[in-house]
Amino acid sequence: MIFKNIFKYKHKISKEELYKAYKIFFGTLVSGSRLKIINLLRKGEKNVSEIVEEFNMDQAAVSHDLARLKKCGFVFSEINGKYRYYKLNEETIKPLMTLIDRHMAEYCIHILRGERR
Repeated sequence: MIFKNIFKYKHKISKEELYKAYKIFFGTLVSGSRLKIINLLRKGEKNVSEIVEEFNMDQAAVSHDLARLKKCGFVFSEINGKYRYYKLNEETIKPLMTLIDRHMAEYCIHILRGERR
């Protein structure tokens, strides 16, 4: 089923490429700082300075994280005046994060709290 779904997209992909693509996708979500940026952008677009200020992070680190997020299609950017604003991919990533939130609330939070299910 997975391969039938993915093959209908514009690129032909082998099983090996598929799993490498999964690794890139989920690897993007492994970074705590990138997850913070994704969750901040769920509230609306921000520029690098606003993200740096929000998390008290190094500007180079934020720029690096945004470059990875942009390259993987998690965020898009637009120039407005002298600033580049980043926004979350509304079509795919925003609904995916909502689904992930529901899943975590149901199946993962109890692990953090040391609760048994």
